[in-house]
Amino acid sequence: MKLSHLKQILEYLQKFTKISSIYRVSDTIIKVSFDRDDELYFEMARSNSKIFKCLSYARSKVYNAPFDVLLAKRFNRANILHVELFGGDKIVRLKTSVASAYKEEITYLQFEFTGKYTNVIILDESEIVLEALRHVDLFSSFREVRVGQKLLDIPAAPFEAKEYILDDVESFLYDEYEQEQREKLASLKKQKISLLSKKLKKLEKLYTTLDDEDELEAEAQKYNHFGNLLLSNMHTIRPYQRVVELDDYNGVKQRVELHKEFSTPAMMANSLFARSKKAKQRASHLHIERASLISKIEHIKLFIHTVTEAKDMAKIQLLFPKILQSKKIKTDDSIETFWIEGYKVTLGKNEKGNITLLQNARAKDIWIHLKERPSAHVIITTDKQNVPMSVIEGAARLCVDFTMFEKDRYLVDYTPRREVTIQSGANVLYNKYKTIEIDTR
Repeated sequence: MKLSHLKQILEYLQKFTKISSIYRVSDTIIKVSFDRDDELYFEMARSNSKIFKCLSYARSKVYNAPFDVLLAKRFNRANILHVELFGGDKIVRLKTSVASAYKEEITYLQFEFTGKYTNVIILDESEIVLEALRHVDLFSSFREVRVGQKLLDIPAAPFEAKEYILDDVESFLYDEYEQEQREKLASLKKQKISLLSKKLKKLEKLYTTLDDEDELEAEAQKYNHFGNLLLSNMHTIRPYQRVVELDDYNGVKQRVELHKEFSTPAMMANSLFARSKKAKQRASHLHIERASLISKIEHIKLFIHTVTEAKDMAKIQLLFPKILQSKKIKTDDSIETFWIEGYKVTLGKNEKGNITLLQNARAKDIWIHLKERPSAHVIITTDKQNVPMSVIEGAARLCVDFTMFEKDRYLVDYTPRREVTIQSGANVLYNKYKTIEIDTR
């Protein structure tokens, strides 16, 4: 963070007289509520420290480390006696007091925006370190940050900092948050798209290496023919012979190899018949495998498109829920699972997935589908009479995202699963439904 900006923010901080509450909302972000309702967030990540404001910031967990315990004890409901840029450097120091039954306790809270050594340090009146966000030993820096040790001053910067005038400090603090969110969103998108792209490349490689039906059919006929030739010429084949040339039915010589693991021509013939049968079966099932790969490739492309179009972190978190670490839970690769406000939402990646969803859904579950056009089937698992509209809208948006690339307004139908009648495969009839509009433009 620039020194010039900190100087101007300091003037903003000097209007506050009290710290109402203070605690960590993430590993490196500390929330400070001043004068009851004015909240600031101090991001103390190394090389990316800043102060920002926002309407709300979700608390990732409750921290109970010694630093957090002392932070609450010394600064909750504390009076602010003085705020300064300590030593004229990028160190915001708050001098505070808490009146106890015995005496007034003076404590310093020091936010150090010093790049590599960014830190939050709690000091007593004699500038002895009581606790710190990061403890620093003498092997890491000349300036030791250790409980019970006096804190040394940071040497003055060898250059004159430039001035960057802010039109409005509060607007700047809100902009810092927006910038941070944009950077985090861009980074997260890049990470998730990279992960999905690897899956896409793997699927596309599998698709390009699929066998050809005509070649498999020719292979099946060839092995079957060689097997019949061996059986009809068994009397001419000598023991331990490894290669034989046999007259075909039309007089053409055919060269057949006899593998040494088969001790008789009859066993070799049975092996050829088995290979022929396997090639024929593979040829007959190849269209199923091809269709399955095409549907998976299409799903991953829609997934990448959905991540690319995501406008906030919440959408990314919805698309990539935490994996349940349980060996007992079996996953179906034809179904995608999401969680919206605690409701389990499942989506069919292809026809197989759609059929599975229809077959396994319960009567009260909510079924969702694009109106009058093919789409992914979506199920909201619930035993409640009324599902929040926000959950239905979120699930309907997933239905659109994983069906259509084009940005437009789409109508989406939803109804309890009991109102849906399966006709054949994933084709259904339904009634008593409601319709909502999803605008992706």
